[in-house]
Amino acid sequence: MAPKFIIRFRILMFEMWDSDEPVPRLELLKKVKGCDGILCVLTEKIDAQLLEAAGPNLKVVSTMSVGFDHLSLDELKKRGIRVGYTPDVLTDCVAELTVALLLATSRRLIEATHEAKTGGWGTWRTLWLCGHELANSTVGILGLGRIGVAIAERLKPFKVKKFIYTDVAPRPELANMIEAEYVSFDELAKQSDFLAVCCALTQETHGICNWNLFSKMKKNAIFINTSRGGVVNQEDLYEALSTGLIAGAGLDVTTPEPLPTHHPLFTLKNCVILPHIASASYTTRNAMSALAANNLLAGLRGEPMPKELKL
Repeated sequence: MAPKFIIRFRILMFEMWDSDEPVPRLELLKKVKGCDGILCVLTEKIDAQLLEAAGPNLKVVSTMSVGFDHLSLDELKKRGIRVGYTPDVLTDCVAELTVALLLATSRRLIEATHEAKTGGWGTWRTLWLCGHELANSTVGILGLGRIGVAIAERLKPFKVKKFIYTDVAPRPELANMIEAEYVSFDELAKQSDFLAVCCALTQETHGICNWNLFSKMKKNAIFINTSRGGVVNQEDLYEALSTGLIAGAGLDVTTPEPLPTHHPLFTLKNCVILPHIASASYTTRNAMSALAANNLLAGLRGEPMPKELKL
């Protein structure tokens, strides 16, 4: 497996944080001094403080992630520091996990497993553990990009009736691939039987999935988020789930991460929470590692990166 964090790269030297645990902030600030390149993951905040600590030698930051909300892009741009990231290579893996989470939530698989293990499985009962099926449903996508398209492609064989989406603007080229209809944010909430959140975390999307959204959704609706925890107001989601305003939610991302075990969302049977594993396959993590390293090396050589974030 690739090293989690490379913090210094020169012709003769690099330093590595060889642990699955995040780099302690003070240690990180000390070690980046004078470095030419940084390879990071999403647990490391690359902000003005860190960039000041690194100093003027820093030429490139490469993140092993498709999301970049942990990077202060304005500060990086101001300093002329190039940024590499890892889109595309995790699209299939994230789409697969999203579908798995959707099915686990809508068909109440976690509840069912618990009942089977703990003796709740008795005689056959007419409506016991009934869930919601995809056939003839409307699937909504909030933020139609590569991952949103890949999710729809995987859901189509389940006989979904219609795909709808909303974004900052219509995306006809992508929408045509899955025959999806562009709708307003309110219509997305009202029409969706299943709503998958695939948008990036930005100032505009922070907390966008709140009471305003949940209050317009169907009572049988399933809400799925595999993007970033910050797009969801978790207090509003708890109220929506606990009062039966919506039927269920599946989350691979939360705020904070890890979510404290005493958080109210963990008390709900209709909320499935995973520990941010959407890209967790051996194939994808290896591809992400290789791409992040190649981005870093290309940036240090002053060459085009395989995947560069344009600032």
